[in-house]
Amino acid sequence: MTGARLLRGAAGAVGFLVLAELFIRFGVSEDLKFPAPSVILLEAVRLPADPDFLEGVVTTLGNWVLGLLVATAVAVPLGVLLGALPPVERAIRPLLEFLRPIPSVAIIPLAILLIPVDELMKVSVIVYASVWPILINTLYGMHDVDPLAKESLRSFGFGSLAVLVRVSLPSAAPFVATGVRIAAGIALVLAVSAELLAGGVAGIGVYVNIAGSGNRTDLMLAATCWAGVLGVLANMLLLTGERRLFRWHRMRTGAAQS
Repeated sequence: MTGARLLRGAAGAVGFLVLAELFIRFGVSEDLKFPAPSVILLEAVRLPADPDFLEGVVTTLGNWVLGLLVATAVAVPLGVLLGALPPVERAIRPLLEFLRPIPSVAIIPLAILLIPVDELMKVSVIVYASVWPILINTLYGMHDVDPLAKESLRSFGFGSLAVLVRVSLPSAAPFVATGVRIAAGIALVLAVSAELLAGGVAGIGVYVNIAGSGNRTDLMLAATCWAGVLGVLANMLLLTGERRLFRWHRMRTGAAQS
């Protein structure tokens, strides 16, 4: 099933690239200078040999991983705390629902003004964007805990902390993993966006800016393709780990074959 889906996805991508190639080469006016997919893919293949691009990738990935780790360290305990204390959650929930829909990209100019240290500013924006999916999924996980399991453990004399550690946290863990996986994609978007808007010494977004200033649209799109590839690889890695670690959860929810 998975192999068939991958094959269909690959066929769709190849078909799209072929149509785009034909359209750009034969259907677009010569006055519009836009690189064909074959040119972009060729530059994308060459980019790993460019030391400046590799330095940018390392910088972007460093900010991305650091921001995601900090967001996880903040959001998971907060989600567990709010999930374990319903009155506190009800009091704070309106504030969360007000802040959560704010587009994370929109706070980048404000972060540039408030945080003078470039790397700290970029990591802070990533943290802000990544906290929400992890926090909300942790809350959902805490709400999904089987009350009968908690009551059974209490009936054997276990206290609230033991119930939290033995029942609530293991039950919520698959939801947390899903939140981290969703946040990983958002974090990468914000990492590149912050570099595009704020500039800096290195980064994929910085490389795109430099290529754009030199009117190298092919390099801009090739670097953007690599950002997409990194996002896909990260999602696949996290999804594989999620399926292996929480196979029991997928079987319980009837998603083992998905």
